[in-house]
Amino acid sequence: MTMPLTIRDLQEAESEALGRLMVEVYSGLEGFPTPEEQPRYYELLTHIGRFAEKKDARVLVALTPEGELVGGVVYFGDMAEYGSGGTATTVKNASGIRLLGISPRFRKLGAGRALTLACIDLAREQGHAEVILHTTQAMRVAWQLYERLGFLRSEDLDFMQQELPVFGFRLKLSPR
Repeated sequence: MTMPLTIRDLQEAESEALGRLMVEVYSGLEGFPTPEEQPRYYELLTHIGRFAEKKDARVLVALTPEGELVGGVVYFGDMAEYGSGGTATTVKNASGIRLLGISPRFRKLGAGRALTLACIDLAREQGHAEVILHTTQAMRVAWQLYERLGFLRSEDLDFMQQELPVFGFRLKLSPR
């Protein structure tokens, strides 16, 4: 089932609400580290709006027709700003996607897909050859979404975030 959603850049007044939503989503994932286990990661989620200050980065949100916040994602047009472990920050001619999160209230309405497709469109607009992202075993729903959209596992992008294995994916974009 899908719902007509508005996808747009985060407005400053929404930043705190999106941060709370992200903490709720990630702390609710079975098998994902808790805020106590990885406090710096949850600090990042709490202040997700700060990513918009980075070079060529955008924080996108999905909203219902009534203006309710459904979820968000961070798009990186410059992989040097991506900020993950592993080799992703060294990849050239690529865009990145991080921190996709959808409120449990609005799951299965197509928001994750819509936000991911918006990021892919931004990468195409920039003329990039590929889109890179990371996910974990705890994020199986997102993992399946990425595979349905054509992302392929890319072991060269894998890394460990403390005790957590993080898995890299790439989507090759066809030249225009």
